[in-house]
Amino acid sequence: MASLKALVVDDASFVRDLIKRTVRQRFPMIETTDAQNGRRAQSLMSRTTFDLVLCDWEMPEMSGLELLQWMRQQPQYEKIPFIMITSRGDKGHVVEAVKEGVSEYLGKPFSPEGLSKKILKVMGRRLQPVGGQKASLSGLSAGALSESADLLTQKRSGPEPVTEDAAPSPKSSTRAANVAAVRFAESTLKSVVKDISLTDVRVIAKRDQDFPGILDQAVVDIDIGEGAVARLNGYVHQLQAVDKRQDTDFVSVTIRFVDDDPKKLEDLSRFVARFRSGAV
Repeated sequence: MASLKALVVDDASFVRDLIKRTVRQRFPMIETTDAQNGRRAQSLMSRTTFDLVLCDWEMPEMSGLELLQWMRQQPQYEKIPFIMITSRGDKGHVVEAVKEGVSEYLGKPFSPEGLSKKILKVMGRRLQPVGGQKASLSGLSAGALSESADLLTQKRSGPEPVTEDAAPSPKSSTRAANVAAVRFAESTLKSVVKDISLTDVRVIAKRDQDFPGILDQAVVDIDIGEGAVARLNGYVHQLQAVDKRQDTDFVSVTIRFVDDDPKKLEDLSRFVARFRSGAV
């Protein structure tokens, strides 16, 4: 029987399921409950005491930062570990979260190993085997519990800069200027946008890069103008060779979006309109 309780908060059900599955497989002593936004999480936390909160930043109704601020004002949650799991990985946001009392910060997309290390770091001795249960930590180093580097104070670098000639489009592409960075847990794919809608985006990338697998998490960074970037969470829906030959130089990758945040959908809608009108 689980002895600890964790609350998983994210507006994307796909991401919530990934987090819960990782926790269930690697930490059987932790029971998970989920919420689609900060407001729902706040309601659950008022009725049940949780030992760990794993939370997205950008969500409708109440953001992860607002939930964190509320938590730190509640005596029962003043010292409860809070891991922010978000595509907002720039230094400014990290510092802001640290000031509000975040315990750890994990960028999207994340790997099961990366998530497990963060949980180990904030939970420490509370994850010692209880009642014969053991944390399944395959792939983690024995010294993970005593990890000394405080990642919250390190300078975090964003995705590699993408240039227009980084991923030249094949002849069939007419929008070679629409360069996109698609981030995965272990790599960033330099590509160009071939088509985009409110539900998915199809990009084309050179074959000589590291490609993800089907259903892998992804974050698509879209320039929405005036220096602002919309970071859309999704997963790999399809991988396909552009040409009908084995030695094709280009691969088409379709990313299905999973965000329900109205602000992100508004930004995406504007970008789609600009893209289809040829303005970008």
